[in-house]
Amino acid sequence: MSRTPKDPELASRLSRRNVLGVAAGATAATLLSGAAAQATSPQGGTSPGHGHGHGKGRAVLPPGRLGIQLYSLRDKVSTLGFAPVFAELEKYGYDEIEFAGYTQGSAGAITLSQLKRLAKDHGLNPIGSHVGYYDDNNPGAYTFAQNLTKVLDEAEALGLKHIGTASGPFRYGSTVDGWKRAAEDFNTYGAAARKRGMKFYQHNHAEEFSFATDKPKVRLYDVLLAETDPDLVYLEMDIYWAFCAQFRFGKRADGTPAPFNPIDYVLEQPNRYPLFHVKDGTRNDAARDGYDMTDVGDGDIDYKNFLSRVTARTDRGRTYHHWQTEHDNPVESFAFARKSSEHLHSLRESRCGD
Repeated sequence: MSRTPKDPELASRLSRRNVLGVAAGATAATLLSGAAAQATSPQGGTSPGHGHGHGKGRAVLPPGRLGIQLYSLRDKVSTLGFAPVFAELEKYGYDEIEFAGYTQGSAGAITLSQLKRLAKDHGLNPIGSHVGYYDDNNPGAYTFAQNLTKVLDEAEALGLKHIGTASGPFRYGSTVDGWKRAAEDFNTYGAAARKRGMKFYQHNHAEEFSFATDKPKVRLYDVLLAETDPDLVYLEMDIYWAFCAQFRFGKRADGTPAPFNPIDYVLEQPNRYPLFHVKDGTRNDAARDGYDMTDVGDGDIDYKNFLSRVTARTDRGRTYHHWQTEHDNPVESFAFARKSSEHLHSLRESRCGD
């Protein structure tokens, strides 16, 4: 079944930017497998360290590219401060961090220069940060729409190479024209970020893959890809939410099939996806999203397959993808960070005869 939108102008843009090749008929089957088939770290073992792994074959996780979204550790940051959190992440073998704010609650004030130095002292590269898209009711809001210069000033002070938003492009509604307007905003932010040597990016949840309210055969995510300049606007695929979207929006409102496979978007335009959120989920067809979020390695998303296919699509000598672990509400955030690092470092490509 063709995924070509009925909007001729949109179809033209999609064709021009080479996104119509995203496969429509694929399912999650190729990316789901039993966790028991994957190698795991010994319980109570030491942290993996940079480049360390278990089992035979080449590691699927590119060296130096494992990060964590600090939102997952917000409880520890707000009570202990960044220093103890960064010390733990260093022990767990993390290379990078993605910010979700630059304050540390009851731990006291910290300047951007102090925060940058602290990360460097623990061998952590600040790779990106999440900032709000808009708050049209508050001109002083710390968002791209209300305070773009300040947002970029602070990102530059931290030495970030990426600065983005986790907000969906719903500022002007869920119509095709509404998303075209949001894309214009994103192009503006991307151009401003590029002047400072940074890449602007948008992080998805499931709803980005829903359909336009005025043109129910058009997937909104396709509008975003078509209407944003690929040299100015990048994507951070949250893999978990993309699979939830596959479950929720694999059919249109009228019930007609509209299947898609999240990885096909990446493989079609790998340069547009410098960042990923690696979070896991156990399949649950009774749940709204089709999955229950869990620690990385405890769920049904086959990250050995996903990472292998993405890294195989690019030249390993110039790998540019960054993999950030995340859990929205972990039972114990330090345990989540440790387990996730151990699992991802343990993944190995299969060799003939292994």
